[in-house]
Amino acid sequence: MHFSIPDTEVRSGENGSTYVAYNIHVNGVLHCRVRYSQLLGLHEQIKKEYGSNVVPAFPPKKIFTLTPAEVEQRREQLEKYMQAIRQDPLLGASESFNSFLRKAQQETQQIPTEEVAIEICLCNGQKVTVNILTSYKTEDVLDAVATKLDLPDDLVGYFSLFLVREGVDGSLSFVRKLQEFELPYVSITSSRSSEFHIVLRKSYWDMAYDSDVMENRVGLNLLYAQTVSDIERGWILVNKDQHRQLKSLQEKGSKKEFIHLGQTLKYYGYIKFDPCVTDFPEKGCQVIVSAGNNELNFHVKLPNEQMKEGSFKVTRMRCWRITSSQVPIANGTTNPCSSGQFEIKLELSFEYLMSKDRLQWVTITSDQAIMMSICLQSMVDELMVKKSGGSIKKMLRKRHNGSIHRSDSQQAVKSSPLLDSPDANREQIVKLSTKLTSVSLRGISASNSANNISNYAFEGIGDDDL
Repeated sequence: MHFSIPDTEVRSGENGSTYVAYNIHVNGVLHCRVRYSQLLGLHEQIKKEYGSNVVPAFPPKKIFTLTPAEVEQRREQLEKYMQAIRQDPLLGASESFNSFLRKAQQETQQIPTEEVAIEICLCNGQKVTVNILTSYKTEDVLDAVATKLDLPDDLVGYFSLFLVREGVDGSLSFVRKLQEFELPYVSITSSRSSEFHIVLRKSYWDMAYDSDVMENRVGLNLLYAQTVSDIERGWILVNKDQHRQLKSLQEKGSKKEFIHLGQTLKYYGYIKFDPCVTDFPEKGCQVIVSAGNNELNFHVKLPNEQMKEGSFKVTRMRCWRITSSQVPIANGTTNPCSSGQFEIKLELSFEYLMSKDRLQWVTITSDQAIMMSICLQSMVDELMVKKSGGSIKKMLRKRHNGSIHRSDSQQAVKSSPLLDSPDANREQIVKLSTKLTSVSLRGISASNSANNISNYAFEGIGDDDL
């Protein structure tokens, strides 16, 4: 997650006095608005629980009213403090930190604690309505859905809740996986747009785990619905012969066989991102990135209109980083800065082992860069658990999603699953639960055929070293 404090504002207190509020943004969107004293209270609580030697430095108190320059300096210091807390595996996952952010989010959006109904979308378009409290965290909402879905507790950890944006054409853009520091009802309500939804989707990558899910009827239906949806959206590629086989299996109600056939298809289990820009194999290339099978797949359009495809294995990524910068919004004048408005530009960069002795940085510029980073980190987590002989059921749901930095930061996240081992202190993934209606296989056109993809491999991308 990308934490920042891009600005401050002067607000009025209850007794008519004024104070400086610090606007904490997550992924470029306002999460909460807090005072210095509130953050100081958080700091003291974390210091009490974990010790002064673990907690990063906190900007000191001032006796007199701050000047504008001092306010700006404190803003920068508090931003670095919040980023340091979030990036620390222990502090960033602490209940003190997460509960502080949840409470601040609810107070900022001025949403009282009360019982409400919230809709969770399934991959087949069906909506599950559950009654929750507005103060329910992500785990609580997931458990509420579990109660409605009748999915066994030991399978809940295979699924997660995702915030997605639906386009007018029905396309889906993944914004993020819902985290433990947010209240899903408040997050979806504060978006103030009907195009945002919360979707239930499997959260693992290795298709070997599909067999665990398919042993249960509800798990089978959820996985079947996701497979059908991914095919319909063109995320999984099928040719005409495969399309006929899938239709036949669907008409027979052979859901397991349908999924088994789906597992053999290109991009099964991948998440597909919106078109964006990369500097590989050359700067300014348009690219469609997909994440799955422990890799990032690139489908690149070169400046000469030639299409090329290649994959970057997570096991060959030495590290990656997220960087952000403020870019002035063009206003139709010769001076784009005159509007005074800016937008956040996000980039995911990873250092890749192209050959035995050659590392190269590859950069993707995308609004979904943080979601891509989340995917990479969850792949690494899964590989680490598998390598240690552990179980996916005991993986931490709150995965730590890469590093969060401003544009001038050069720090990177070490990500090789071959060098690290799982944290024995990690919490278990929570578990999740309704009978699903049948899903029809519609809208699979010839344009989705695997035969229409130019399957050129990038030069220099190394083989998997596992």
